[in-house]
Amino acid sequence: MALADKRLFLLDMDGTLYLDDRLFDKVPEFLSHVRRIGGRYLFLTNNSSRGVEGYMEKLSRMGIPTAPEDYLTSVDAAIDHLRRFHAGEKCYVFGTRAFYGQLQTAGIPVTDRLEDDVDILLCGFDRELTFRKLEDACILLNRGVTWLATNPDWVCPTWYGSVPDCGSVCRMLTTATGRKPLFLGKPQPAMAELALRRTGFSPEQAVMIGDRLYTDVACGINAGIDSIFVLSGEGTEADIAQYGIHPTWIFSDIAALYRQLEETL
Repeated sequence: MALADKRLFLLDMDGTLYLDDRLFDKVPEFLSHVRRIGGRYLFLTNNSSRGVEGYMEKLSRMGIPTAPEDYLTSVDAAIDHLRRFHAGEKCYVFGTRAFYGQLQTAGIPVTDRLEDDVDILLCGFDRELTFRKLEDACILLNRGVTWLATNPDWVCPTWYGSVPDCGSVCRMLTTATGRKPLFLGKPQPAMAELALRRTGFSPEQAVMIGDRLYTDVACGINAGIDSIFVLSGEGTEADIAQYGIHPTWIFSDIAALYRQLEETL
């Protein structure tokens, strides 16, 4: 299906719509265009460090009003996975207090202490990382508990460069213990498939947009939908050869995508 015929736009956030508190050019115009053609957009993010309310507040400060139903996060994917495959099992939450609170509110048995009855180590993007958490994680992994993680992103982009994301910390724990986690967010297809079920659009009408090939674009491919790779965040065109992941379209940023869509009207 042609780009002009797309109606469901699944949008990564960090590095795609903004960096830190800097909204990229033409993002409001792009979102207005989607609504004007009778389409729908959903914000899909692997960042588990904040709740939906935090994203709503952040985008509101940037002049973009949103509602809770506009978001799908890797925390949603984790909660869904835990309910389906690990009901009643206790999770040691390796992440922020916001991450912990979302899981607790969803009814997931959680702890942030090294306890004998922990069944699962659940890692997220942790902006509150301490050495105690790293030590606890190694002890739990050496015990043989199940290891789940929200996302494999190596870095989270900021205005000054990048900081280690969940994937980097998990690699450190893998080096220390020999264990590897099961990642639940992008590039797994669950978030995109949930978006299709929620909105009623077909895979042919949908497109995944993001700045990382190995998470955003790969998620689209794994879900059987087209993808757009934007070069405004972490990824570069050289990554295509490195990862062997090929997006349907490539744009420098959302502004370039918006101009292309406007030309098709």
